Amino acid sequence: MTMNGSNAGGLAGVPLAVTPLNRKDFTSDQEVRWCPGCGDYAVLATFQGLMPQLGIKRENTVIISGIGCSSRFPYYVDSYGMHSIHGRAPALATGVAMARDDLAVWVVTGDGDALSIGGNHLIHALRRNVNITIMLFNNRIYGLTKGQYSPTSEQGKLTKSTPAGSVDTPFNPISLALGAEASFVARTVDSHRAHLTEVLTAAISHRGSALVEIYQNCPIFNDGAFDGLKGPDSGLIPLKHGEPIRFGADGELGIVRAADGTLQTVRVDEVGLERILVHDAHRADPSLAFELSRLTDAGTIVNAPVGIFRDVDRPTYDDLARAQVSMAADSAQRLSELQGLVTGADTWTV
Repeated sequence: MTMNGSNAGGLAGVPLAVTPLNRKDFTSDQEVRWCPGCGDYAVLATFQGLMPQLGIKRENTVIISGIGCSSRFPYYVDSYGMHSIHGRAPALATGVAMARDDLAVWVVTGDGDALSIGGNHLIHALRRNVNITIMLFNNRIYGLTKGQYSPTSEQGKLTKSTPAGSVDTPFNPISLALGAEASFVARTVDSHRAHLTEVLTAAISHRGSALVEIYQNCPIFNDGAFDGLKGPDSGLIPLKHGEPIRFGADGELGIVRAADGTLQTVRVDEVGLERILVHDAHRADPSLAFELSRLTDAGTIVNAPVGIFRDVDRPTYDDLARAQVSMAADSAQRLSELQGLVTGADTWTV
């Protein structure tokens, strides 16, 4: 999917390349240094394959990361970027998006980086609806620091930092993002390249804060965390806007609203297709999307909705801020008031 002419959504104002690009254009000369079998390789390969399709110039692509295995990402993409400090990638990306509206700004972070020390930065970037695209690699473990439990690790998790089992209640990143009023929220899986490409394309095309949770396997410290989502009996629940929410090898299972108001899994042939909930990603009220996010078991993940939970339009923080600055610059009265503050007689003793 190559974008031509004027960009839409989140890419509005971002210049496109004049000559066609390919994957090599977005591949740096740095040796990729992740453990063999790490899911990060699949995400990187998908990203490098996607960027030429979008047609965005390398010099208009910025990748900001925090600290963790996934945060090596900027080194491996031939674009501008920064390997920043722990948990602060959304804050730095906010500054970049505020200063330059001609950039496609990506944040690459992990479940530890984004949801532990970076929790507040993530929440407020989403709440403000800054025009950035966040890829949250969730392997449910601290990988770079060698296997401690993370904010998404299940209760009872045995790790180096919880030898008797974790007693923490884990975060559900999708629920958290929806609660923060993120305007775009999605989930995908590292091993499903076509789905990953589709979701990331929709995310970068969205104008506003877009969070994509990527289930990513860590073969060294948390191997098999998402095995229940693979194979013919996969527990993945595909979310497609405007379509009934069905899953299973032949779509034999579906989601309905039960008499008690909760969402429940049923056999489609027993209740009829007309009773199956139809997904609405553009619904302004995020409550149904939140309910769908709760179908994911916080323990051993056997069922997980994947796809776009929410995709709604609302003004972005950086666009609104730029409009205020522009309005002030156009007003002689405001300029006069600002100049008076700068050159006034008031002094301060510190």
